[in-house]
Amino acid sequence: MSATATGSDPYVPRHGDSNVEVLHYDLNLAYRVEGNRLDGDATLTCRVLEEADALHLDLHGLHPQKVFVDGRAHGFTHLRGRLTVKLPLSLGTELTVRVKYSGKPRPVSTRALGSAGWEELEDGVIVAAQPHGAPTWFPCNDRPDNKATYAITLSAPPGYTVAVSGELQGTSRKGNAVTWSYQQTVPMPTYLATVQIGRYRTLEQAGAPVPVRTIAPRELSVADLEGSFALQPAMLTFFTGLFGDYPFASYTAVITEDELEIPLESQGLSTFGSNFVDTAWESVRLIAHELSHQWFGNSVTLERWQDIWLHEGFACYCEWLWAEESGVSTVRAEVEKHHTLLADLPQDDLQLADPGPALMFDDRVYKRGALAVHALRLHLGDARFFEIIRGWLTEHRAGSVTTELFLEHVRREAGEETAALLSPWLFETALPPCPVPVRA
Repeated sequence: MSATATGSDPYVPRHGDSNVEVLHYDLNLAYRVEGNRLDGDATLTCRVLEEADALHLDLHGLHPQKVFVDGRAHGFTHLRGRLTVKLPLSLGTELTVRVKYSGKPRPVSTRALGSAGWEELEDGVIVAAQPHGAPTWFPCNDRPDNKATYAITLSAPPGYTVAVSGELQGTSRKGNAVTWSYQQTVPMPTYLATVQIGRYRTLEQAGAPVPVRTIAPRELSVADLEGSFALQPAMLTFFTGLFGDYPFASYTAVITEDELEIPLESQGLSTFGSNFVDTAWESVRLIAHELSHQWFGNSVTLERWQDIWLHEGFACYCEWLWAEESGVSTVRAEVEKHHTLLADLPQDDLQLADPGPALMFDDRVYKRGALAVHALRLHLGDARFFEIIRGWLTEHRAGSVTTELFLEHVRREAGEETAALLSPWLFETALPPCPVPVRA
């Protein structure tokens, strides 16, 4: 699929502007839990990539009141989630765009992509922005290939913890509000920015190369996390040994009081419902899955949504690696089991390297992607495979990638035959044979 005339990703139409890139977001927010009221003051530092006569930003369900460009008030229109500022854009110039806005944030929903964004809980908030929910809480250039740094301050009522995908710089109280200040200095796409608000406490966890913490409802204790979230430092240490240095300053898991159907991924932070606090493998594998996304998806991020297998295939494979490391199963057993399950499902509607928006989060993308990763590992052998993957992650750290870039990397490091091995998994619909070692 090709991009539309406005430069938006065809999987998420009418989002993003390819004529500009945002370099930095400075977000000053105030939130009232009672009544679900958000007041925002966002300053975006932008660089012009292509000459144009207007700047487009995404802002859904909230109301812009004032817009300033380089400090001067400027006219704008806001229609169907697109904030348009008419002004000449000259190639290479930088400008600051400030937007003051407010309203009652709510998820954005489409037929193909479902619901995403700011969502009220029973007593708090979650933000699950993948793939199109970021504009539900701040004006942005909502493209996965536009990574930026962030400074986020959010004021909330006392008694609530505010967790953000960044490093906490401090808190201050003024009147009946506590302001939490965060910075994200590693470039991050809009969909990986998050805010979680709840009556939580923070449990620090030792034993990992970087700080690891779980932010959980106050009634949960360290003992309650044994066998599930208590495993995170060991998981992080294990994945670091396989894939290289952890790419961020710390890792946080937020556990909401509410039950959630699936965990939520964001940069340096993952969010889980209270229903994941148990020792069942279905919970543990998803804890490993979300942690591995910090390498595959958050540090090295898809440039186009069609390449989602580069995130989910590797993260699913990391579940199998942890299953073997922890003695739950073996990689080979998981490969054989899931290939058998896939073989019983339809194949002709799914191409892994371009599944389409309706199927981008289909479980077949996850499992077929993981099987492709294992096929590559078997072909290369363990030492060479992990060396090549570490090289991939190092070369593109904090960057944006495509399937073609991955194949170029494999071709350069291991030859054309190795890259060709992946073609049936990626570009054909028929399921290749199960990748198992050749018996002597």
